[in-house]
Amino acid sequence: MSEEIRVLISEEEIEERIREMGRQISEFYQGESVHLVSVLKGGVFFTCELAKRLSVPVSLDFMSVSSYGDGTKSSGVVKVVKDLDEAIEGKHVLVVEDIVDSGRTLSYLLDNLRSRKPKSLRLCTLLDKPERRVTDVRVDYTGFEIPDEFVVGYGLDYMQHYRNLPYIGVVELDA
Repeated sequence: MSEEIRVLISEEEIEERIREMGRQISEFYQGESVHLVSVLKGGVFFTCELAKRLSVPVSLDFMSVSSYGDGTKSSGVVKVVKDLDEAIEGKHVLVVEDIVDSGRTLSYLLDNLRSRKPKSLRLCTLLDKPERRVTDVRVDYTGFEIPDEFVVGYGLDYMQHYRNLPYIGVVELDA
């Protein structure tokens, strides 16, 4: 089996939308600092680009929570692979994710972080697939709503490949 990648969102579209999101988020947190929690591995690409466009003070940490195996569908089993290095109590926390799909992983992660008593907790995602949602998750900042297709690029992978593509592409599998 092999795969083809069809461009869904261009590099230029992504860059422009991240600039817009950076302005919107900076306006919301004006006069405050924000602690970004990047969800690894895919979220790191988006987090770095977003952080460069924020005009408020930023601190950064990483967390890895997984519900995917090597396939294209969520397994439904959530586990913490890497926890935060520092406490978030009393901080304005913005979770930065590459994609919100079923919502299971993010629901688990947000509940986990909420229990650590941040001053505020918001969610920012580059991509959102609302039609795939099985768990209610409130997304505060969305880059793009996309259809229910398996996408790669800009941090998103298929079996650890294609993360480095500078655009969002749809994986089309050939039998």
